[in-house]
Amino acid sequence: MTELAQFLADWKDNDTRIKQAFEELLTHVKALDKTELAFVARPSVSYSVRPRHRDQKSRSLFAMVDVIDDNPKERWLSICFYGDMITDPDETGDLIPGGLLGEDGYCFDLDVYDVDEIAYLKQRLTQAHDNAPE
Repeated sequence: MTELAQFLADWKDNDTRIKQAFEELLTHVKALDKTELAFVARPSVSYSVRPRHRDQKSRSLFAMVDVIDDNPKERWLSICFYGDMITDPDETGDLIPGGLLGEDGYCFDLDVYDVDEIAYLKQRLTQAHDNAPE
């Protein structure tokens, strides 16, 4: 079993349904053409899925989908993108100067399952994927 699969198997969701949200975003990313995934586990800090388009050259990812693990019973998600790879028409993200591997980025936090927010994040993931090839 891969480290990501083991993490998911061990994670017990609660009434916030954050695990469900994470799995839906993960399924979406896995379906994007020419996408490779890296998984970085930092227990008690975060568990990070880092998708990369195979045609990217200068960057190692086009997004980070992090499960923030500072309190395993109340995990939440932080989904981050390079600022030049997405738009945020609803202005729901936070601009983080130098916040994504030293570059400006947008981060979207999710602490409870929200179908509309997940749909919006899937659109951003697709947009970042489509803008990733160089």
